[in-house]
Amino acid sequence: MPRLTPVDIKERKTKGPKLTMLTAYDYHFASLIDQCGIDMILVGDSLGMVVLGYDSTVPVTMDEMLHHCRAVSRAVEHALVVGDMPFMSYQTSKEDALRNAGRFLKEAGCDAVKLEGGSHFAETISCLVAAGIPVVGHVGLTPQTASSLGGYKVQGRDFDAAKRIYEDALAVADAGAFAIVLECVPTALAALITRSIDIPTIGIGAGDKCDGQVLVTHDMIGLFEKFTPKFVRKYVNLAPQIKEAFLTFKEEVEAGKFPSNEESFSGGEEAVLAIESKETRAKT
Repeated sequence: MPRLTPVDIKERKTKGPKLTMLTAYDYHFASLIDQCGIDMILVGDSLGMVVLGYDSTVPVTMDEMLHHCRAVSRAVEHALVVGDMPFMSYQTSKEDALRNAGRFLKEAGCDAVKLEGGSHFAETISCLVAAGIPVVGHVGLTPQTASSLGGYKVQGRDFDAAKRIYEDALAVADAGAFAIVLECVPTALAALITRSIDIPTIGIGAGDKCDGQVLVTHDMIGLFEKFTPKFVRKYVNLAPQIKEAFLTFKEEVEAGKFPSNEESFSGGEEAVLAIESKETRAKT
C-alpha cells in the first residue's frame, strides 16, 4: 500500500471515506497504528503531557519533537506523518517557522507539519506552503495558548468567539493548508466550517460532522490516567491490566516463582564444575 500524501488526504473530503488520525510518539506504537491502516499519524506536542510528564504542552522543545518524530517515521510505511510544531518554534518570525518546519521534513522524515493558530498565522502558513512544506492547521482550543483562552474548555459558543474561529478556519484554508484540526468547538460550528472550506476538517471534540477524527492514542486506549476529556471514547482500558501484570511479576519474583525451569537455560554444568575446581585449587 503506497504512502499517503497531502493530495490524497485533501481528496478524501469529497471522495471519502472519513479520515482517521491518531497520535504516536515511538516506533512500536507507530508501527501498530500504521498496520491498522490509520490515515495519518500525528506526533503531537501532547507528548509533553502523556510521555514526558510535563503539566502542559508549552515546555516541549524542537529537539524533543524531532527525536520522537524520527522514531515514528522509521516505523511508518502507509500513513502520512505530521509533526507538531512546538510553542515558540514558529511564532517568533516566518524565518524561524520556515527553518524549524523544514527540520521536521529534512531531519525527522515527516510528511507535513501542524501549527496552532488562525488568521494571525496565515502568512506563516503561506510561507511554508510556498517552500514546499505541507501544513495542517489547528483552530478552536489551541493547547499551547489555552491559558489565554480561559483554560481547556469548549471554544466558540457565543457569537464573537464562533465568528473568530470561523474566520480563522477560512484564513488557514485560504493560506494553503491541506487539512485543519478543529478542537473543542460545538458540533454546529464545526459543521459550518466543514461546509465552508475545501480542505478536510479533522475533529477532536468537534462532533460528528467533520471530515475526519483524531484522538490522543494514550487517551483512547486508557494509558493516560490523570484525566479523560469528555470527547474521548476509551476503546480499551489498558492501564489497570498493565499494573496488574507488574504487580504479579513483583509477587512472583519475590516468592521465587519466576523464572521457572521452562523459562531458564540448561547446560554448562561441566564448565561450572571446572571453574569451581579451579577456584578451590587456587585457594589451597
